[in-house]
Amino acid sequence: MENSLWDIAPARETGVMPSFLQPLDHAYPMIATADIGRVIAETLAQTWQGRRVIEIEGPRRYTQDEIAAMLGGVLGRSVKAQAVPRDQWEALFQSQGTGWPAPRIEMIDGFNSGWIDFEDGVNERVVGSTAYQTVLAGLVERAG
Repeated sequence: MENSLWDIAPARETGVMPSFLQPLDHAYPMIATADIGRVIAETLAQTWQGRRVIEIEGPRRYTQDEIAAMLGGVLGRSVKAQAVPRDQWEALFQSQGTGWPAPRIEMIDGFNSGWIDFEDGVNERVVGSTAYQTVLAGLVERAG
């Protein structure tokens, strides 16, 4: 969820939240860093052996359209999600300082195609409790 920090400035300045996750109305799993930290701390305090795979996601999945609307609510202005065309990703990521954008692009393609997702019943699954709006409010407050 904290990756939304990148969205605050363009949303505040233009009312547009650029999105690489597409389609904009598809709900994606998101998680707050506070929930990740809690799950890690609890796991380290447990007694267990062997290999564990724990899938963590937030209390619900969110669409980019929903995130833009929530961000707009926190900013006090209308914000709309806008898909960034795939052919612009590499140049945009490089302009932001990414020297080798291919892994990031492959990851986003994996989310967008549905190839990267949780496998129900295969691994442990933990659902966090932090709402996206709570994270957005904190990010906007810190961003000033």
